[in-house]
Amino acid sequence: MRTFDLSPLYRATVGFDRIADMMDRVLSADVAQPTYPPYNIEKTDENAYRISIAVAGFSGDELSVEVKEGSLIVSARKSEEEPARTYLHRGIATRAFERRFALADHVKVTGAAHVDGMLHIDLAREVPEALKPRRIEIARGDTVEAKAVETVGA
Repeated sequence: MRTFDLSPLYRATVGFDRIADMMDRVLSADVAQPTYPPYNIEKTDENAYRISIAVAGFSGDELSVEVKEGSLIVSARKSEEEPARTYLHRGIATRAFERRFALADHVKVTGAAHVDGMLHIDLAREVPEALKPRRIEIARGDTVEAKAVETVGA
């Protein structure tokens, strides 16, 4: 596997530390990523997303969804009061898990639902008005001079 040196990115940019850190984490992460539980990430609209996680065997009370420091943390822990059972075959895993998703700037969790063994988490990107593109009117030369004269004389 190749390794990439991101130090030129750090010395040539300002304010992109979070992106560079995320790229560094992804590129240097251990190859063996956890695969449990399986999940989907889908784009449902221009600025809307949904994460669907298969959580068969867990009740809504045993699931936790939390947003902390730019990360979405989904975890589950089975309650201890499970009756003792003898399984001939056990194919439904109910082991505890914690899965983290890095959230981009301005992405907010709008809701979560536990339906038919699936945990659906809805997200929306809400770009503030100050960051949206805006058109700047170009003034004619005589208008700029008139405004400059007005401010100097005031």
